[in-house]
Amino acid sequence: MTMPALLSAALMLLLLSGTSWAVDRKPAPITVVVENTLLGTAPLTYTTDVVAYRGILLGALNRLMSSNQNFKFTYTEDPNYGPYLESVNGVAGNDKDHTYWELLVKKSDGQIIRPNVGIGCYIPSVNDHIILRFTTW
Repeated sequence: MTMPALLSAALMLLLLSGTSWAVDRKPAPITVVVENTLLGTAPLTYTTDVVAYRGILLGALNRLMSSNQNFKFTYTEDPNYGPYLESVNGVAGNDKDHTYWELLVKKSDGQIIRPNVGIGCYIPSVNDHIILRFTTW
């Protein structure tokens, strides 16, 4: 088989394997909870979906911000670690005050975990409760 034929066959397999996912895939609902431990205010709760297969949290947060005017966030791109959550709803962490936005996830079994990745790499599961907690270090 020639190289162009092999490439065509590989492309066809990729396209066909993606077709069943695109047809069968349903959005994965997640909840985003915004907590400010420093002010002691009531948590704010939002719902959104992860629509892409193995879609990342950053995409879901962008989708939430586009669909809900009460939710805003910013992030910076670190060249070594990727997207870093900078502010949520106008509240930004800073080095002087030793404040930051902590990413936690409450899984469907009730366990709260601290992912070993950030918003640019975390892949939410169906019904995850994403906790964005403003706190100190």
